[in-house]
Amino acid sequence: MKIFSGSLIVIMFLMLTTGCNGKRTVKNDIQTVIDTTSVPDTGYTGIKQYMSGQLKIKEVTFKNGIREGLMKSFYQSGKVRQTFWYHNGLREDSARWLYEQGEVFRTTPYKNDTVDGIQKQFYRNGKIKAKLGYSKGFRTTYLEEFTPEGKLVEGYPILKVGIQDQYKEKGVYRITLEMSNKSAWVKFYRGEFTNGAFDSTRCKRIEAVKGVAYLDLKKTGSPKAGSVGVIGQVLTNFNNNYLIYKKIELPYNDLK
Repeated sequence: MKIFSGSLIVIMFLMLTTGCNGKRTVKNDIQTVIDTTSVPDTGYTGIKQYMSGQLKIKEVTFKNGIREGLMKSFYQSGKVRQTFWYHNGLREDSARWLYEQGEVFRTTPYKNDTVDGIQKQFYRNGKIKAKLGYSKGFRTTYLEEFTPEGKLVEGYPILKVGIQDQYKEKGVYRITLEMSNKSAWVKFYRGEFTNGAFDSTRCKRIEAVKGVAYLDLKKTGSPKAGSVGVIGQVLTNFNNNYLIYKKIELPYNDLK
């Protein structure tokens, strides 16, 4: 921080002219002078362009060396591809992805640099294509998809469970998992939603082969939970992830 050279003269003047009326003090006046004559960080302020050869890749707005304001990225044609709004270096408000012709393809809400809220996808004619829920960066189960005519898509697949009880013979209780539409574009996890959102780091992946997965629970001889939670993540015809949860009750109390 820099202080103007005239500050010392002003401070001396205040010291000479301040009376004993109790309304002001020399200390307060000195602090006021310092606060009002401070010079902020002199980092770059303005719009910086980033190039790849002769092509402009993006434009970023800075204030005192920190991203502040609009950021744009571009197609090779020079048309705007994405826009983000920054405040104090963090993404805020709605980011936009555009078709090359200029129509909005997707809007994504940001709070404190994290996706939070309802993401929306659009057809080229401007009609809504899909709505997806996010909470602090994680997907929620909220999903609505629409046909080009505006009809709400229904009839999503369900999670099917099969049981092979070999508890008495081998001490194993096998659970078979697959989607009702036999989709191979599915992932299975053992776990629960966290505050209504899917955090894959808190769940255990169950490997699937051609859309079928097996969860083998083994006899332990020690008391365990009487149920197990399973999450299915399946790709829809609109290339969005549909999340489904199923709680499976267990007939034995020592399976892990």
